Amino acid sequence: MMSWIDISQPLTNHIAHWPEDQPFIYETTVTKANSGSVNIGRITTSTHIGTHVDAPFHYDTDGRRILDLDINRYIGDCTVIDLSGYDAISAAALQSQLTERVERVLIKTSLPNNPEHFPENVPGVTRDGAEYLNSLGVKLIGVDTPSVDDISSKALEGHHALYEHDIYILENVMLDNVTPGNYELIALPLALKDADGSPVRAVIRPKGVVS
Repeated sequence: MMSWIDISQPLTNHIAHWPEDQPFIYETTVTKANSGSVNIGRITTSTHIGTHVDAPFHYDTDGRRILDLDINRYIGDCTVIDLSGYDAISAAALQSQLTERVERVLIKTSLPNNPEHFPENVPGVTRDGAEYLNSLGVKLIGVDTPSVDDISSKALEGHHALYEHDIYILENVMLDNVTPGNYELIALPLALKDADGSPVRAVIRPKGVVS
């Protein structure tokens, strides 16, 4: 029986975070020694830490929040492709690896997936790349980078282009050791009612495996 593959970045006190954003902090605020019964932890975090999803409210003040989104988008068949030879997630790059209809696509880029290092540049999704994904019926894109746009971008062209085609966004998946092909995906956000994003535990399993 093939096991599920965890493609999440572990949340630790050393995980990289967006410059000037809230870092992830876990601390034990109640100990069994002091309470006599339990240990209790507390986390302080950004909603865009590690492996996470974006809600449209993240880049559109009038956009939907996490609980407004269709949870079914985050569960189901997906295809993993390798675009590590390209410097942008463009239509041309996508056409080289993806030609059949698919609802979810996870993209391996040239960026080494190091959870403790925040990159200076990443290959972003172009407008024609989003249009091409839409033509194939894609409803969710996952990338192994902190953003679907260049780190310094203020216009966030990739985010907005994907939004125009109702394509959901999953970021910072770990694909360095994943073979391109067809998988099942589970990447559920937390039920954060008014949030602009959420950390997720993302896992994949090769297609055709019965549990």
